Amino acid sequence: MADVTRIGVGGEQPYDVLVGVGLAGHLPELVSGATRVAVLYAEPLRATAAAVADVLAAAGMVGLAIEIPDAEAGKSIDVAARCWDELAAAGFTRTDAIVGVGGGAATDLAGFVAACWLRGVRVVHVPTSVLGMVDAAVGGKTGVNIAGGKNLVGAFHPPAGVLCDLSALAGLPVPDLRAGLAEVVKCGFIADPAILERFDDLDAATDPGGPVLRDLIERAIAVKARVVSEDLRESGLREILNYGHTLGHAIEKHERYAWRHGDAISVGMVFAANLGRLAGRLDDATADRHAELLAAIGLPVSYPREAWPALRRTIDVDKKTRGATLRFVVLDGLARPGILTAPAEELLEEAYAAVAK
Repeated sequence: MADVTRIGVGGEQPYDVLVGVGLAGHLPELVSGATRVAVLYAEPLRATAAAVADVLAAAGMVGLAIEIPDAEAGKSIDVAARCWDELAAAGFTRTDAIVGVGGGAATDLAGFVAACWLRGVRVVHVPTSVLGMVDAAVGGKTGVNIAGGKNLVGAFHPPAGVLCDLSALAGLPVPDLRAGLAEVVKCGFIADPAILERFDDLDAATDPGGPVLRDLIERAIAVKARVVSEDLRESGLREILNYGHTLGHAIEKHERYAWRHGDAISVGMVFAANLGRLAGRLDDATADRHAELLAAIGLPVSYPREAWPALRRTIDVDKKTRGATLRFVVLDGLARPGILTAPAEELLEEAYAAVAK
C-alpha cells in the first residue's frame, strides 16, 4: 500500500479519495463496524468483486454479492429495486455498508441504492475506469436514468471513501479509457490548464501504467474535490462540472445510452465552446483547441445535423434549467467558467451547426 496519493474532499461529510496500486487493504477501515457489506458490481467484474469480498471476509464481515447489468443498463429503478429486495432479504441494517465496484454507472447505482436504503447507509466506491475515478465516484452525486433523461432521479450521498486502484486500468478497453479522458480534458478547460499540456505526449497520456495518466487522474480528481468541497448540492459553483454535459446528456438519451458517456461529453464540449465563442465570451484559439485536442485523443467531435430537433427538446429538461430559462456552462477564457442564461434559439442552432456532420 505504498505510494498512495490521498485527496481530501471537504464538506459536511469529509472523506478521502485514494489513488495508487493495491488499495484493497484500506477497505475494511472504511466499513468498520458493519456486520454485512453488499458488493454491487458490474457483470464483467465478477473476479474483482470476489477479491473485494475476500478482503471483507478476512476482516470478519459477511459479504453479499449483487451483480448488476454492465454500463448504463444497470442504472434503472428496476435494478435498484432488485438490489433493495436483496438487502431486505439479507437483513441489512443502518450500520451495514455497500461497496460499488465498476465504472461510473455502477458507482452511480451503488450510491443511489445506499442513499435510499433505510434513508442512508455508508457506501464506498471502488471505480475501475478512468471515468469512474475522475468523475462518477467522487462528489456524492448518485442517480438512475429514466425514459425522460439521464440522472433525473437521484440523491446527494457522499461516500465514506473512494479507492482508485490504478491496476484496474490495465485491462480497460482503449475506447473506454479514451472516453474517460473527456472528463479529464473538461477539468483542464474549466480549472487546470496544466492538464491540457500533459496531452502533448498522447502515448504517455494514454499509457494505463504510466506516470502521466496517473498525474492526469489525480489532477482531475483534485479539481472535482475542490469544487465539491465548496458546493455539494450544485447550488452554484458545482455547475461548472457540467461543462459540455447539457448537449452531452441529450446525445446519450438520443442514442438510448449506447454511446459512451465521455464520447457524448466530448461533442458537448465542442458545442459549448462554439456557443461561448458565438456569444462573444470565448476567444477563437481556446474554442478551436477543444475540437483539436479531443479529436487527437480519438474522441468524437461531431454529431448528425438532423438530430438537433430531438436534442433540443431534451435540453429543456436539463438539470441546470430554471423554470423555462435555459442555462449553459460556457467559458469566458481558459479556466474561467461561467453561465450563459437564456441564449437565443438562433445562437443555439448556429453553435450546433458547428458540430453537425
